[in-house]
Amino acid sequence: MNHSLQIPGNILFDGPMATKGYPLNKMCFSFNQAESRAEFLADEEAYYEKFNLSEAQRQVMRDRDVIAMLETGGSIYYLAKFAGILGLNVQDVGGLQTGMTTEEFKAFLVKQGEV
Repeated sequence: MNHSLQIPGNILFDGPMATKGYPLNKMCFSFNQAESRAEFLADEEAYYEKFNLSEAQRQVMRDRDVIAMLETGGSIYYLAKFAGILGLNVQDVGGLQTGMTTEEFKAFLVKQGEV
């Protein structure tokens, strides 16, 4: 795999990152269920323990740092479930990744569709 090809703002999600992020992604996948979201909101620390998150993953969750979540192995597809709990959507996260506001990121996406 060519690791030299990097897209600005994109964190490479390869096999080692998937392994590293497995507990975090498994936890975020659980947020598909309303009762899991409620359990998380009732006691986040117990929920982190339930899914055996690393201390680094627990800290980025506590900090609500979506970019750091990606850096600790989170997949945007699973993190979108957690972002929803925070009231963020995928465009919000895209803006965070690229250093744009959500509105700037949406305009960027529209412009890309015109090409």
